[in-house]
Amino acid sequence: MALLVKILLTPSFLAVATLLERRWGPAIGGTVAGLPLTSAPVSVFLAREQGAAFAAAAAVGTLLGLLSQGALCLAYSWSARRAPWWISAGVGVAAFTVATLALEHVALSTWPAFVLVCGLLLLAAGAIPVTTAVLRPAHPPPWDMPLRMLVSAAIVLGLTGVAPSLGPRWTGLLSPFPVFALVLGAFTHHARGPAAAAHLLRGVVLGSLSHAAMFALISSLLVTHGLAWTYAFASLAALGVNALALVLVRWPPGHGQPATRL
Repeated sequence: MALLVKILLTPSFLAVATLLERRWGPAIGGTVAGLPLTSAPVSVFLAREQGAAFAAAAAVGTLLGLLSQGALCLAYSWSARRAPWWISAGVGVAAFTVATLALEHVALSTWPAFVLVCGLLLLAAGAIPVTTAVLRPAHPPPWDMPLRMLVSAAIVLGLTGVAPSLGPRWTGLLSPFPVFALVLGAFTHHARGPAAAAHLLRGVVLGSLSHAAMFALISSLLVTHGLAWTYAFASLAALGVNALALVLVRWPPGHGQPATRL
């Protein structure tokens, strides 16, 4: 039963984020993709399989790991101004790797880490070069959605499978790997151009504020308040922060929805 949930839950979240991106535009889709759609299921499985103390310790690493996600989005968006999607993806992954290696040496308690992460994510969002350029229409191939869902399931299975050997620190740092941002960003870049990719990635960074709120609460509450109450409360907090991010992503007016060529 647990294996079936691992295989289906995160891919279902990714499918919803993809459909929202296609319906409401890259900025809105990116903000929804900034929710902890992969790392939250990973955290739940860690809590059940490795214990509350392990999952709470990993949550601090996940919180700091959001800076690596922000580094990927920032590096990708600047590279995309002149480079094709496959080069920009490589630049983004390199930025994620460098940031993660640097963060392995950072030791902060939960709430100082939360303040640092939120401040740097806001700076990263402001540094992403978004414009009001006209976007090309999107024509996704039929294999696009199944491939995205397959990749996300593989990430969850992989992380929960190797967690005992990695330990809570590295499990936490790697669990925010932005598979959604990378897959959505690369496809959007290829199909609709770098301007659309920048809007999507800025949305991911702002949406990551909800990610940060959720894992700060998990780290603080899981050991003392139990799995069900902690994840329910943290999920509600994440949804509330994401609603605020949806407002931020459209500020100033016209920022979140560049015109689309029909």
